[in-house]
Amino acid sequence: MARHERTLLRILRGGSDASIGFDDLRGLFLHLGFEERVRGSHHIFFKSGIECKEYDHGHGS
Repeated sequence: MARHERTLLRILRGGSDASIGFDDLRGLFLHLGFEERVRGSHHIFFKSGIECKEYDHGHGS
């Protein structure tokens, strides 16, 4: 099973968000075809037809 598949399963199981690493989540989004824009410590993921949401990984706050 690929890393992005394991990450997706962890998300769908509904466990603790804290157990999902930022790099794993970022890799999943990129694998699913999202584009990424970085502004300071904020990573914004977007994909045509899907509303944009921000995820602050908490570094430098």
